[in-house]
Amino acid sequence: QVQLVESGGGSVQAGGSLKLSCGASVYSASIHYMGWFRQAPGKEREGVAALYRGGYSTYYAASVKGRFTISQDNAENTLYLQMNSLKPEDTGMYYCAAGRNPGLRPSDFAYWGQGTQVTVSS
Repeated sequence: QVQLVESGGGSVQAGGSLKLSCGASVYSASIHYMGWFRQAPGKEREGVAALYRGGYSTYYAASVKGRFTISQDNAENTLYLQMNSLKPEDTGMYYCAAGRNPGLRPSDFAYWGQGTQVTVSS
């Protein structure tokens, strides 16, 4: 019912930018929210940004607010994450996810992509 495929990761120096994309095939009417999560080695998965598919509500982790922007293109069924002013602590595997509830808790998102690696060097 839900397929998510991320792309756009890579290596960048601190201060640089990357834009992640998530191609989404969502055939469930109960999927109202989509988000980006990340996981660094040895750390728990954390929410980065999420949005409501049917409107303009967005959610951001405090650590990325003002630097990252989540957006969607409904015509292309694509979710984006524009990441600016990247820091070494932004390094990790970034996952696209889909779920039913608002917020940034990984447990609220039932469907996950395979992830795309982002590495920020100092």
